Amino acid sequence: MTGRQPFEAVVAAHGRTVYRVCRAILGPVDADDAWSETFLAALKAYPELPDDANIQAWLVRIAHRKAIDVTRAGARRAVPVAEVPERLSAQRADGRDLDLDTALAALPRKQREAVAYHYLAGLPYREVAAVIGGTAEAARRSAADGIANLRRRYPGTAALKGRTP
Repeated sequence: MTGRQPFEAVVAAHGRTVYRVCRAILGPVDADDAWSETFLAALKAYPELPDDANIQAWLVRIAHRKAIDVTRAGARRAVPVAEVPERLSAQRADGRDLDLDTALAALPRKQREAVAYHYLAGLPYREVAAVIGGTAEAARRSAADGIANLRRRYPGTAALKGRTP
């Protein structure tokens, strides 16, 4: 291992991005677990990572797999509750719900993943395709469709205006 930065520096440099991806894919409840599992797996594999590897893309791939694991585990687990809680929402005075977690969760899986990996993690479409499968053009299309769906749902959202997929 020549000149490789310590793993703590990798976590410091990419931890926020990995967390944003986990949260976008899984929501706020399971994001912490997926983030922790991602970095535990990465720590084990880090010594074997080629020196010229794109560390961020590598971490997003691991996070993608961990998100799948968390989703599968959650589907097998019953969650008993005494009462069903009321849903808290970030609603504006005009009645629009601007909760990004809710908006992302409403997207089809491929669109949600493409938006998260490209716009939140900053991966180029070629690397998004390597994570979710398919071609770079298909990843670009999924991201564009996802952004278009978000714009339709929230037509006045300034954060999405002028951002070209």
